[in-house]
Amino acid sequence: MATVTLPEAGVQQNAKSSTKYVYFFGGGKADGNGKMKDDLGGKGAGLAEMTNAGLPVPPGFTIQTEACREYMRKGGVSKEVDRQMQDALAKLEALQGQKLGTGENPLLVSVRSGAKFSMPGMMDTILNLGLNDKSVESLAKRSNNPRFAADSYRRLIQMFGNVVLEIPKSAFDEVFDAKKKQKKAKLDTELDAKALKEVIEEYKKIVKKHAKRDFPQDPHEQLVMARDAVFRSWQNDRAKHYRRINNIDDMLGTAVNVQAMVYGNLGETSGTGVGFTRNPATGAKEFYGEFLMNAQGEDVVSGVRTPVHISELQKIMPQVYDQLRDITTRLEKHYHDMQDFEFTIQDGKLYMLQTRNGKRTGRAAVRVAIQMVDEGLITKEEAIFRVEPNQLYDFLVPRLDEKSTKVEVLATGLPASPGAAVGQIVFTAEDAVKKAGHDRKNPVILVRAETTPEDIQGMEVAVGILTSRGGMTSHAAVVTRGMGKCCVAGAGDIQVDERAGEMRVKGQVFREGDWISLDGTTGRVIKGKLNTLEASSDDAELQKLMGWAEPFRKIGVRANADIPRDAIQAKNFGAEGIGLCRTEHMFFAEDRIPHMRTMILADNEKDRRIALKKLLPMQRADFIGLFKAMNGLPVTIRLLDPPLHEFLPKREELMVEIAVLEATKPRSAKLKELRTLLGRVEELHEFNPMLGHRGCRLGITYPEITEMQARAIFEAMVAVDKDGIKTHAEVMIPLISTVKEMANQGAIVRRVAEEVFKEKGRHVHYLVGTMIELPRACLVADEIAKEAEFFSFGTNDLTQTTFGFSRDDVNKVLPTYLAEGILKQDPFAAIDRDGVGELVRIGIERGRKTRPKLEVGICGEHGGDPSSVEFCHQVGMDYVSCSPFRVLTARLAAAQAGASDKLKVEGGRTK
Repeated sequence: MATVTLPEAGVQQNAKSSTKYVYFFGGGKADGNGKMKDDLGGKGAGLAEMTNAGLPVPPGFTIQTEACREYMRKGGVSKEVDRQMQDALAKLEALQGQKLGTGENPLLVSVRSGAKFSMPGMMDTILNLGLNDKSVESLAKRSNNPRFAADSYRRLIQMFGNVVLEIPKSAFDEVFDAKKKQKKAKLDTELDAKALKEVIEEYKKIVKKHAKRDFPQDPHEQLVMARDAVFRSWQNDRAKHYRRINNIDDMLGTAVNVQAMVYGNLGETSGTGVGFTRNPATGAKEFYGEFLMNAQGEDVVSGVRTPVHISELQKIMPQVYDQLRDITTRLEKHYHDMQDFEFTIQDGKLYMLQTRNGKRTGRAAVRVAIQMVDEGLITKEEAIFRVEPNQLYDFLVPRLDEKSTKVEVLATGLPASPGAAVGQIVFTAEDAVKKAGHDRKNPVILVRAETTPEDIQGMEVAVGILTSRGGMTSHAAVVTRGMGKCCVAGAGDIQVDERAGEMRVKGQVFREGDWISLDGTTGRVIKGKLNTLEASSDDAELQKLMGWAEPFRKIGVRANADIPRDAIQAKNFGAEGIGLCRTEHMFFAEDRIPHMRTMILADNEKDRRIALKKLLPMQRADFIGLFKAMNGLPVTIRLLDPPLHEFLPKREELMVEIAVLEATKPRSAKLKELRTLLGRVEELHEFNPMLGHRGCRLGITYPEITEMQARAIFEAMVAVDKDGIKTHAEVMIPLISTVKEMANQGAIVRRVAEEVFKEKGRHVHYLVGTMIELPRACLVADEIAKEAEFFSFGTNDLTQTTFGFSRDDVNKVLPTYLAEGILKQDPFAAIDRDGVGELVRIGIERGRKTRPKLEVGICGEHGGDPSSVEFCHQVGMDYVSCSPFRVLTARLAAAQAGASDKLKVEGGRTK
């Protein structure tokens, strides 16, 4: 076999050129190259690069993404797009010596989408385009295989009907399954040409019934309709949902790839497959993939048939296997990354249909990055960009606790995506969304024969996915790996009847709501509800990668933690302090809530102080635990923030309890007590408590609360310091909007500190600052900084007060806003840079104008979101703070932000 040399990709062409919409590839030469993903999409750029390298790629052309954007803007494409497409088609016909859909040897093409970023299964594909009632006969005669020709035609009608004419796929599936049942055929391949011709006639009737027109017989009409349908698929619900999950720009658009067909379904010397140059689940350096003989590509990835491991190809066609290994190894070395490839074998000849950087799990991403550094393919600097920060969750995914209960393994499938999932069975995406709830508190496992792109919303909310068909490269496997969710695929012993809502295995029947457990690392499906064990981040490969990343990180990473256990966990993940300790969480404990309620019910300062005095030693003990756990690292303690009514029973619950006692024990002391409590609840009731009597407003109204908390903090600091353990406390006043509020509360804290230091004969260092969570605070930050020694941006509340959204009620409008494109992302998940972010920027600039060395951080959940961490780096924050399990993510995101700055300065690049 001739040696294949891959060229360096050429200079990117001007994406703004309005004259070149269509790029041809074929005959060993392509108009485009691998650098042109913006124009040609990932698939088109890969096809161009492989063609230029002389690899066996079926010829064709790519209609670039600008044509899609034009289609979205105008509802159609220009005449220039049509003209260039027809010119490219004529060139393809001349190269192949065939005419589209006509003549004794008709040219047939595939029409596929291909965006800049991989979106597996989210957009649409049509195969065998050009077939009609006449050309199917020519194909049968030319191939001397009537069954193959009929099979290709029925596939076209089904795909075209579903994608272009928007006929439900189930309408075609019912006909096909009924024909298999009638002919007693277990496999699709057992239907002969006569049976397939009968299917074709039924399919045509479906088209006529649903689309109110005949299946188009003009091949050129088919091509135009298919192209436009692929453009439309960019805006389908599943594609939009996938882009939102993965933060992909809606305006990128998709390219359309039109390519001469090669056939894996010609017979037993033909086949099709997909693979990876390394294991995408584990990162092991092994040739990895699946294939099917006598099949087309959709059969492998759709999960309709369970494919065979690619190693078996070496036994069936050793020369083809060796050629495939050689080509894909060279592709990996050329792209300096693990490749995801598609291939077809037609009559023993290999064709490459696609190559792209492969999706992988977090553990695989870390392993592959380290391997490639060791192999000299990439630098350590490039390696840290090979792992998405959120992928580090894979090192934190739980494992099943199999010691606590008897384990009954129901079936073993393929370990498609690692981790453990325990949940209740649901059989449809709609039921998954409904049962999980908007807050996702109810764990559900989506059980399907195979998933389809339409299941994306259910897959997002499910804790795990189980399929009875499909392989390691099926839709379920690829998408869940990208999401970081547990998945077991191709569990063939399981029968899934989605209509009946039943899963049958080993003579047992499981229905919606039944509990099962999945082990995505071994592929086991286990009966019942097992417990899970927490994962450990003490992984040698992870630590190695993080060791490479740390020198690039310029901002600190702290954790939000209220108890020593969480603080120690965060420290193990690399947290450099506590950026938010919510003291109110300490008051909800069973031994404290009575004292808290006594304090709230008190109608005078004296009684409030008596109750607070009982809380003081408890709060002091909490702080001692935190200071010891952090051993000199900063601990930022927020004083009491929520409104007082949150510590009392709910009004409605009290009224029900009172009504019951009035009917049964009208003279009881308990009834009198409850009426008093209800009276206080009603006094404290506010129409908008989020903007009410909370935060610093409580401390100003009831200074004794601030005094007690300050005393607990400083007595704890002195006690720990006395034991030889260093402390670094930062006392944070919440909900400040004026400098006078800050001055009022700061004065109390500092006075109490001096009192404690004098009493104990020991002085410790501390800071007093504020949480910036109101727009006004950002605008007058220069004034507030006169009294505050640090700022911590509370972006949860700052987002609420900037947008006017209630965080508790936003889900009533947010799904519509996201679906309509009014908002691209949930502003509570990723910081809104244009609005909230601009206020943050103003607050930092004005605060440091007054106090140049002002310490600035962020403590909302945005502190663990990679894009928000990047923003915090850009605006010059000193640290971010997030929940303990997001610390690793924040550390890597911060390192990537620092490395990006370095590369910009040096004019470098990342792969």
